[in-house]
Amino acid sequence: MKFSVKRVAAGVAVTAAAALALAGCADTSGGSAGGEEGGSTSGDLSVTLLPKNLGNPYFDASRVGAEAASEDLGASFEEVGPTEATPDGQVSYINTAAQQQRSALVVSANDPNAICDALNEASDAGVKIVTFDSDTNADCRDLFINQADAAGIAKVQGDLIAEQIGEEGQVAILSAAANATNQNTWNDAFETYVADTYPDIEIVDTVYGDDDDQTSYDRTAALLQTYPELKGIVSPTTVGSAAAARYISTSDAKGEVAVTGLGTPNQMREYVEDGTVEAFALWNPEDLGTLATYAAGALVSGDITGAEGDTFAAGDLGEFTVGADGVVLLGDPFVFDADNIGDFDF
Repeated sequence: MKFSVKRVAAGVAVTAAAALALAGCADTSGGSAGGEEGGSTSGDLSVTLLPKNLGNPYFDASRVGAEAASEDLGASFEEVGPTEATPDGQVSYINTAAQQQRSALVVSANDPNAICDALNEASDAGVKIVTFDSDTNADCRDLFINQADAAGIAKVQGDLIAEQIGEEGQVAILSAAANATNQNTWNDAFETYVADTYPDIEIVDTVYGDDDDQTSYDRTAALLQTYPELKGIVSPTTVGSAAAARYISTSDAKGEVAVTGLGTPNQMREYVEDGTVEAFALWNPEDLGTLATYAAGALVSGDITGAEGDTFAAGDLGEFTVGADGVVLLGDPFVFDADNIGDFDF
């Protein structure tokens, strides 16, 4: 597989205006995001993007990449999904994709098990299933497009928080939903990495903001009340990182409690610039949507089956190889700080 961890710097930028426009045109009824039945482009290949929830800046960026790749492939494209990140909310959209005989469904799962029956029925109807960002059980999909492996995410988050708190003190995790596959995997790897590498850091709690801004904000406030000696908050979700930073930025904890984890530059910029956040990490979610869509196209065309060792082209991203258990790895996380955040717009 060919990739560069610096590719995020050279990728197509997503402007704030575009992100707002995408969120504003998201269709929660299950139709196409553009409001036109059948998606944005005509063609034999049809791709449905099903994120965890609509109106999330992270998935707005993924949609840009997925739609651009669909256009390149000559595919019709639509984005559908619930407004809240719940597994039950995704099932009806999976069923609709199957009924409409869409060629491929690209989904970020809100639960590894709860949507499997619906996905298997869609697969039986001929729909190729590609998960991205958050996986299901391997027998519920054809491929999983993994943004970065758990070990890489654990290391970058562990090293960031350790550097920011002097390698000692109490740290809490502000996660997304309690049943989010990717979050739980990353959190387990993070706890193991910190215990092995930084024995003077104590992870005192893991709380869940459900990928909701206000809930995450409230969980941050509760953490500071519960743990007055808290030195840092690590949030492996872009919504949680921004909400935690927003709370800390106007509290007495600013400068005393570090916030890091995963976030998008546009969400975190003001908190880096005002000194609330020293550094955080992420991959390019636009690239993730791009790669997932090219993978879906390769499955539908028969260029690959999802078997280990299969290779396919993903436009400007280059060539990728399918790994064990049908996993395709995008690359390593990229660290953003005051020195480079001005170079990014997504």
